Amino acid sequence: MDNAEIFVGLDIGTTAIKVIVAESNNGEMNVIGAGTQLSRGLSRGVIVDIDQAAGAIHAAIEQAEQKANVHIDSVILGIPANQLKIEPASGMVAVSEGNQTREITDRDVQNVTNAALLQSLPPEREIISITADEFVVDGFDDIQDPRGMMGVRLEMHGTMYTGPKTIVHNAKKAVEQAGLHVADVTVTPVALGQTVLNDGEQDFGTVIIDLGGGQTTAAVIHDHKLKYTTVDQEGGNYITKDISVVLNTSLADAEKIKRDYGFANTEDASEKNQFPVTVVGQNKPVQVSEEYLAEIIEARLQQIFETIRASLDEVSALELPGGVVLTGGVAALPGIVELAEDILGVNVRIYVPEQMGLRHPQNATALSLITYSGRQSETRRLVKDALMGEFVAQTSQAPVADGRTQRQQVANEASQQPSAKPKAPKEKKSRTNRVGDFIRNFFD
Repeated sequence: MDNAEIFVGLDIGTTAIKVIVAESNNGEMNVIGAGTQLSRGLSRGVIVDIDQAAGAIHAAIEQAEQKANVHIDSVILGIPANQLKIEPASGMVAVSEGNQTREITDRDVQNVTNAALLQSLPPEREIISITADEFVVDGFDDIQDPRGMMGVRLEMHGTMYTGPKTIVHNAKKAVEQAGLHVADVTVTPVALGQTVLNDGEQDFGTVIIDLGGGQTTAAVIHDHKLKYTTVDQEGGNYITKDISVVLNTSLADAEKIKRDYGFANTEDASEKNQFPVTVVGQNKPVQVSEEYLAEIIEARLQQIFETIRASLDEVSALELPGGVVLTGGVAALPGIVELAEDILGVNVRIYVPEQMGLRHPQNATALSLITYSGRQSETRRLVKDALMGEFVAQTSQAPVADGRTQRQQVANEASQQPSAKPKAPKEKKSRTNRVGDFIRNFFD
């Protein structure tokens, strides 16, 4: 692992905190460990209690460290699409010195990025990320890497992603409080687009629907760019609550019933197949059929898909040839493809990671973060470094021991969090660099 680079993806979800560790060696990304903990301090995809969230992050990191046998001090942080705005960003700088032209350098790329970042934002919003779509050297456009070229004037045309300052700050603060550095910040749908879609789907246009526990996010990818996002504040947790209310059982039992016996489509469920349900106020379990449970689940999913469809119809996104790709934990429910196709009226498929131990759609986001970061070109890294420059410079100087001490303090103070088991001393291989009747324009 001497020549390997370590990438750590951190998915702060409403239901679970997921960490995936991978090593990149000669262009190959190999997963070497993962950690999962129940989320605390989150509501509908957003951190509402930094202390509790930090404790859950710490526990997930500790688990991933033990499995990967590496020390983790930096993560790639995914930011959800809540109130995300996608805006064009352009900048221009002079390359020549006096009357002399010179070759364009890394510093020029960062300077033109800084020029593109000089935009007035409302005080409640913050720049999450910026990507360069093309560079222009003295009027010659569609350049992906201008370094080494001779020129007088360098321009950059890209895309800037901004979000509520509260969401971005709370996520970064929770990571820092867990004793970690934020090596990279990525808008989750951007990373998903480059991971779950093939080249043709990204080019001609496809909709990704991430069915999470706390919310459902739809993202439109077209021309290899994120064009539009919409968020429905309903997800898998709402299905669990519906089951709990209708069957008069606890939330914990409702979640287990959903996972063990749930179907998204009543046509796939059987009325004859029954299972026991522990009902509040009853001495003996009550037998419930798969079909009745499926009616509960289908009602909520139908509402979610109809809400998402209404938003996507506003921008004609469902007319794109790529159809819809489902991901997220709820996408694992049997029969969900047929239900989604019936409501959305397009071809639908599910993305499931191929890596051993990660073959579940709930792992797509964390995996996409490390995949996206590992595939970035040097130029794109320079563009992102220009945005995160000061932050990286400040945190990279912090001693590793300080991070360990801080994370141990988090574990001790967060009494509601599962305490980390003591680890025997081990050799550090490498330091890390990153969601019923009873419930019921933009394309250029």
